[in-house]
Amino acid sequence: MTQPEVLQSLLEAVATGQISPDTALEKLKHFAFEPVGDFAKIDHHRTLRTGFPEVIWGLGKTPDQIIQIMEVMRQRNRVVMATRIEPDIFAQLKAKVPDVRYYPTARICAIAPEIIEPQHTGTISLICAGTSDLPVAEEAAVTAQLFGFQVQRLWDVGVAGIHRLLSHRQIIAEADVLVVVAGMEGALPSVVAGMADCPVIAVPTSIGYGASFNGLAPLLTMLNSCAVGVGVVNIDNGFGAAILAGQILRTADKLTSKLSKS
Repeated sequence: MTQPEVLQSLLEAVATGQISPDTALEKLKHFAFEPVGDFAKIDHHRTLRTGFPEVIWGLGKTPDQIIQIMEVMRQRNRVVMATRIEPDIFAQLKAKVPDVRYYPTARICAIAPEIIEPQHTGTISLICAGTSDLPVAEEAAVTAQLFGFQVQRLWDVGVAGIHRLLSHRQIIAEADVLVVVAGMEGALPSVVAGMADCPVIAVPTSIGYGASFNGLAPLLTMLNSCAVGVGVVNIDNGFGAAILAGQILRTADKLTSKLSKS
């Protein structure tokens, strides 16, 4: 159930006498945010403000903290997601939250319906330079799918063998928004953007030899792209790239809706 649906259900329950105004008031106290122990405050209004619910950043949190946050969030969100979850942490989560699922390459765990149908028009097409970049690329792909976007993957098509990319030009031509993930020197987003007529979101990864400086070299390459229409997120930020791609498609939906009403 989404936040607007929760609020509507609460108001209807008061109107029909199922719950008292005092009970509703207690529920509303935690409608905007809700404390979890003394270590977290869950932002329940984030979906209303941004279109996407809060997501748990797993690194630095104990399994018990993640479990407590998940249990609070699942009461109001159809999908509860945690990023950067290593396998040993997931095993501890699974023991206490049996229905949590794990996406090992993406290092994401989630409480979500087994099948999530696309809820938005358009497709987020993801292109990954090399197999070593897959954890970041899959983080983007799984995030997009969990939040109801249709995803198309094209992996291991880096510029070292550019014929692999060029043999899939149709994917680029048909894309609504592209997320391009690359490490090393980070040239792939520029190449893709030179062939694409849609927004390109570039994601530098920390993959590469010493002079790549843990992703700084590809980050600077992408920022200095000679191709137009390229936006760049932070190093290894597949999650952020997926949310930005989703916002682009959601904005397109809103504009289409406005045009149909005018």
